[in-house]
Amino acid sequence: MEGITLTGLLAKAAGEFPSRRALSVTGKLEVTHASLRDLIDSAAAHVVSSGVRPADVVALTFPNTVEFVIMFLAVIRARAVAAPLNPAYTQEEFEFYLSDSESKVLITNSEGNAAAEAAAAKLQIPHATAALPDPAGPVQISLPHRHDSIADSVSAIINEPADVALFLHTSGTTSRPKGVPLTQQNLAASVNNIRSVYRLTETDSTAIVLPLFHVHGLLAGLLSSLSSGAAVALPASGRFSASNFWSDMRAAAATWYTAVPTIHQILLDRHFTRPEPHYPKLRFIRSCSASLAPAILARLEEAFGAPVLEAYAMTEASHLMSSNPLPVDGPHKPGSVGRPVGQEMAVLDEEGARQPAQVPGEVCIRGPNVTKGYKNNPEANESAFKFEWFHTGDVGFMDSDGYLHLVGRIKELINRGGEKISPIEVDAVLLSHPDVAQAVAFGVPDDKYGEEINCAAIPREGAKLEEEEVLRYCRKNLAAFKVPKKVFITESLPKTATGKIQRRRVAEHFVALEASRAGA
Repeated sequence: MEGITLTGLLAKAAGEFPSRRALSVTGKLEVTHASLRDLIDSAAAHVVSSGVRPADVVALTFPNTVEFVIMFLAVIRARAVAAPLNPAYTQEEFEFYLSDSESKVLITNSEGNAAAEAAAAKLQIPHATAALPDPAGPVQISLPHRHDSIADSVSAIINEPADVALFLHTSGTTSRPKGVPLTQQNLAASVNNIRSVYRLTETDSTAIVLPLFHVHGLLAGLLSSLSSGAAVALPASGRFSASNFWSDMRAAAATWYTAVPTIHQILLDRHFTRPEPHYPKLRFIRSCSASLAPAILARLEEAFGAPVLEAYAMTEASHLMSSNPLPVDGPHKPGSVGRPVGQEMAVLDEEGARQPAQVPGEVCIRGPNVTKGYKNNPEANESAFKFEWFHTGDVGFMDSDGYLHLVGRIKELINRGGEKISPIEVDAVLLSHPDVAQAVAFGVPDDKYGEEINCAAIPREGAKLEEEEVLRYCRKNLAAFKVPKKVFITESLPKTATGKIQRRRVAEHFVALEASRAGA
């Protein structure tokens, strides 16, 4: 793994598979690997000529478009640092992320982004736009040229494994988001791990479901595919659409897709109410970024006729840490996130000793894909990198086959009168109820026990779901102390931009709702 770079892997793929499709937007455009390489190099030359220097941070806020892919990779090719940002952020959020990343320039699509531009103006960060009116190129970038000849400025640039290429923030599930710098080697190692475990080749194709400002869609969907010489379809609207997803998959001759459980559930709901006339034959379906209940996994496999492989990942690991294997490489176990991929993994106790099989502890990793540390945060680094391991903050245990089973975030375990309860276990029971579409368990303050369990459930379309029925089902399938005290039947749940359900947010929402009802 030493000495590899993401840009090197992409260049190799473009050299080996120049005429194969790299990117497409259904009904609009197709770009080959060789064309994509040329578009990236041309844009990188423009970025360099505008005065962007190695290690400068360039913020990018785009929908899931070809322009984003080209500019993201051009910034990295120029040895600068790409910082993709969620276009839906408020001005205040943009101010925090632009400031914390020390961005030198903001690039958007030609339509712009009012909140991002206002934040950049306040921080005196220049704003530029990028557009690709003609697929043959070049990308039209509104950054000023600092000198006349830019043609040869990129060929002399050598990307080093230690170059920081990507700057992201953690999703801040328990605290203020932390800045995570990821190097060329981190990204290349992760991409190779993903390619290896799913056996991705140039004959594969996928449709991007998740936003590319997040590691899941960016690493697992986009970069692993491009580095394999495989094809990636981008949504025509720039974002996921359940109504167009399967037609995009068929048009792209897709062989797999990766998504969060919320998206899988949306596709399942649509299948039950408005099924497609036929589904493409997929090698596998991948689920990551949140726990997938075994009942949902079984429904997915039955509906779409492909093995569903649950994986485990986080920003600090450049995405992938463990995954269930393809059937040819071993069993995939519902309720498990599989075996470690391309890195060391251990379950440690509080003193740093390894726990035996079946005994829970904190999941820890180390390997070439793992960040060297959070930016300007010595306190977080001290607690995260104890005993020469990176500490994930997740509790889990290994089974006798070396498969990891997650119990929950350390800070999300519910402590009910001294009994530690895994919300994931309660989720799985709730989601196995035939009338429950989505559900989440969470802890709330309680005078008697310190914490008590509540949950929120969204009924399946057309189903009548009542609190007492959910409680009865829980009493039948859970130990008495794990049964929720209250069930909120709801039509929606607060989610992050990537479709992730954060227990902290859900708890805050329903605690506030209950307080407002009590005060009414």
